[in-house]
Amino acid sequence: MKRKIVHIDEAKCNGCGLCVNACHEGALQLVDGKAKLVSDIYCDGLGDCLPACPTGAITIEEREAALFDEAAVKKRMAETEEKESPAASPLPCGCPGSQARSLARENAPASYPRQVNTRSESELRQWPCQLKLVPVNAPYFDNAHLLVAADCTAYAYANIHQDFMRNRITLIGCPKLDMVDYTEKLTAILENHEIKSITVLRMEVPCCAGIAHAVRNALQKSGKIIPWQVVTISPGGNIVEE
Repeated sequence: MKRKIVHIDEAKCNGCGLCVNACHEGALQLVDGKAKLVSDIYCDGLGDCLPACPTGAITIEEREAALFDEAAVKKRMAETEEKESPAASPLPCGCPGSQARSLARENAPASYPRQVNTRSESELRQWPCQLKLVPVNAPYFDNAHLLVAADCTAYAYANIHQDFMRNRITLIGCPKLDMVDYTEKLTAILENHEIKSITVLRMEVPCCAGIAHAVRNALQKSGKIIPWQVVTISPGGNIVEE
């Protein structure tokens, strides 16, 4: 039967994921960095996701589609909640960077000039900061210095706010767990804004190289010449490469 249902223009979609969070029926998900309609039966056609889209990629169209199935939605949401519960078993991982190790802290040498503050202040300058969620047309990118950081660096390097995030727009992600190539999103940011510099902060594990590769590929695709550097952090919290 013909009914109203959402339509997503992939050319306009920036992969921010805001529509996924806005859909109460769980009808949308990110696939290869783009929002997708999981199934017609999960979409009620009311369009709660439309206001959340920053690029206008989502519209309501009338076409042949299966009827909205509320029972199927409730079942799927229950299954999703069960999978995401803390009791769910973790996925096996053979990545060398996941190897368990103890980290010695006694007499660990300082690896980077630090400010001594009586009270630490957050240097995060924008929200969201997750690379998959940030909209490429956000005004805070204009004339910005970017910090593209692997999310583990914030836990390994204690002074990340003062030494790296200060006066920069911070984007975080994990190339292994996010299961997405950031190149397209970063390329769009570089093409739509004048970026002054890029600092890549990665961990000293093989899978973390993906975040630096994405920045390099984005620079090549955008055709822009922008100063950039890669800083590598060891699991023990030391800077091992600049």
